[in-house]
Amino acid sequence: MATVKVKFRKSSVDGKPGTIYYQIYHNGICRQITTKMRLQPEEWNSKKERIARHSPLHRHLTMYQSKITNDLNSLRHIIRTLELQHHDYTPADIIAQFHDSTSQDSVFEYMRLQIEHLKRRKRFGTANNYRYALNSLSQFLEGEDLPFSLLNEGLILEYSEWLYDRQVKKNSLSFYMRIWRAVYNRATKERIIEQTFPFQNVYTGIDRTRKRAVDEKTILRLYQLDLDDNPSLALARDLFIFSYCTRGMAFVDIAYLKKKNLTSTHIRYCRRKTDQQLQIRIEPCIAQIIRRYETATRQSEYVFPILHTGDDEQTYKQYEMALSYHNRKLKRIGNMIGVELPLSSYTSRHTWATTARNHNIPISVISAGMGHTSEKTTQIYLASLENSIIDEANCSLLAPINRVAMQ
Repeated sequence: MATVKVKFRKSSVDGKPGTIYYQIYHNGICRQITTKMRLQPEEWNSKKERIARHSPLHRHLTMYQSKITNDLNSLRHIIRTLELQHHDYTPADIIAQFHDSTSQDSVFEYMRLQIEHLKRRKRFGTANNYRYALNSLSQFLEGEDLPFSLLNEGLILEYSEWLYDRQVKKNSLSFYMRIWRAVYNRATKERIIEQTFPFQNVYTGIDRTRKRAVDEKTILRLYQLDLDDNPSLALARDLFIFSYCTRGMAFVDIAYLKKKNLTSTHIRYCRRKTDQQLQIRIEPCIAQIIRRYETATRQSEYVFPILHTGDDEQTYKQYEMALSYHNRKLKRIGNMIGVELPLSSYTSRHTWATTARNHNIPISVISAGMGHTSEKTTQIYLASLENSIIDEANCSLLAPINRVAMQ
């Protein structure tokens, strides 16, 4: 029967960490599995074939020991199975099965598969968010992958504390945790790991952010601002006002808005974030902005000169670059008119919601107008809410701009 031992190989360079490897011996043949685990000589107990010390100051050592135990159990299970099959086998057969089993159980490999799956579904924004979460956890684990069995509550709590120690904001911390919770839950549904609810004691809420809205007077000043001598600033301003006038339409939806989404009276589009279908009546101020770019987009399928024809991933990269450029231009415009709050693509969306609330428009109407779907209590009221009510509410908010547009 094959035997497995854990060994430590010192580095040939003084001061450099050595490497943990597994030695498999069977029928006079010896083979090795080299791991990515790196240790200093004093951190390894060669007699006991295990990590020499554990402490909160050496978190990676605790994780390494758990991984070693998990790998040894996996290798011994493979050997027992091969023995029961009464077939001749070699250390190479054991190693091949071990690599197959660890690749299927790998957290990072599973995450990469989810990212590729999202890209195939053209959900490039979510794929990028998953990549950010993967990079964050990889940095925490110092690049060392791990099986799902080690993605337990203890490790998640340590990861949360690690993020806090690096002064990561609560919403960013929650962002990472919610992504990994979603990935973990998917893995449990696919029976890769048994559900143990490792995220139940970490923060996954949404903290209140700083003020992002400006007042109605600022919106009107922006609308009337003469930017004829600077087309790029004029476009940024127009897209900002268009967002406000269309009930806080997100920049990604504006960028991807196509001429086929327009009728003579309405804009009908699907929110890219939630797949929710929305319909907005075209008010005079909205129509004026659309007409302003008809010449520039004559040969394009898009309403605004933001994106160009290309494959889906290339087009998404164009959107990301356009968003960054748009926000830089908005900050410049904000400085021009002396707005203390840095303008961004989010400002128009927050401003519409805040203005609507200040006009005593019901929360249910505001939620429906912005295409929110996460507020379960609000959704009870949205079931019977007609779109015309939302359009009337939007019309009342846009009255000052409409008066100028119709002059």
